[in-house]
Amino acid sequence: MKSKEHTRQVRDKVIEKFKAGLGYKKISKALNIPRSTVPPIIQKWKEYGTTVTLPRQGRPPKLTGRTRRALIRNAAKRPMVTLDELQRSTAQVGESVNKTTISRALHKVGLYGRVARRKPLLTENHKKSRLQFVTSHVGDTANMWKKVLWSDEITMEPFGQNAKRYVWQKTNTAHHSEHTIPTVKYGGGSIMLWGCFSSAGTGKLVRVDGKMDGAKYRAILEENLSESAKDLRLGRRFTFQQDNDPKHKARATMEWFKTKHIHVLEWPSHSPDLNPIENLWQDLKTTVHKHCPSNPGVSNSRPAGHLWPLVQYFVARTNAFSKAMNGSRFLLRFKG
Repeated sequence: MKSKEHTRQVRDKVIEKFKAGLGYKKISKALNIPRSTVPPIIQKWKEYGTTVTLPRQGRPPKLTGRTRRALIRNAAKRPMVTLDELQRSTAQVGESVNKTTISRALHKVGLYGRVARRKPLLTENHKKSRLQFVTSHVGDTANMWKKVLWSDEITMEPFGQNAKRYVWQKTNTAHHSEHTIPTVKYGGGSIMLWGCFSSAGTGKLVRVDGKMDGAKYRAILEENLSESAKDLRLGRRFTFQQDNDPKHKARATMEWFKTKHIHVLEWPSHSPDLNPIENLWQDLKTTVHKHCPSNPGVSNSRPAGHLWPLVQYFVARTNAFSKAMNGSRFLLRFKG
């Protein structure tokens, strides 16, 4: 609680004794006032030449400094705390304020409500694998990434999107573990698609009928991979990216790549967030849910000029990931 303000007479006596050469401690003792109140009176007199109480600018804040600091600590320690919970916590200490006031206080220190990203639940081995992947590609050239054909499967949920969860976070901290929602692979859905793209454009987009197994995956590659690479003019020495799904890494599948002389990019486990094709999938999901939720159609057309930034964004995502890994500062940069 803020201490009571000294009277004008007391403040004048403080200045008199200060002019007489007394120090803070002696002034405090002579006037029987707290020592901590002496310096502000003298500082104000030095700055404004008076001890008169000056008009205060604006209305006083609705939150006291102590309550505001408690709110900030609470939101920083518990990023998923809701505004309702924060509002109740302020009411418990006798300061009833609206949610806008609480949001404004958090915004002033750089904490903003954002939708929590869904992120694979990672073990220590997964984290080590991701870090090794990042460091192994430090300094890769732009031409190298332009030769990568990115691929993935997606399960569409035509009748609704997953619920969102808001978190309090600062800029560039969206991928920190406390700001994400862990997910597990192979969730349910109604339509499965396989697709690929490079910086030059989109490749084939294939609807998968029935359950996807190793044989069906190889059939999709046989019918669409080389044709996609040819359409995108990647040349014979392109690199194919896929995740570590068991059917992707099966012996028969890897033998197929070897027979076809296709180089496969080594990929860290549980790392869909590093794959730029996720941006295309998100666009596809948004379009489907917005325009045709009852009869999802898909489109594999997208201006080629918009695709290379996605590959560049992959590098930026990897940089952000490396910074989040216990302070590691491994960066990927393009050369040339």
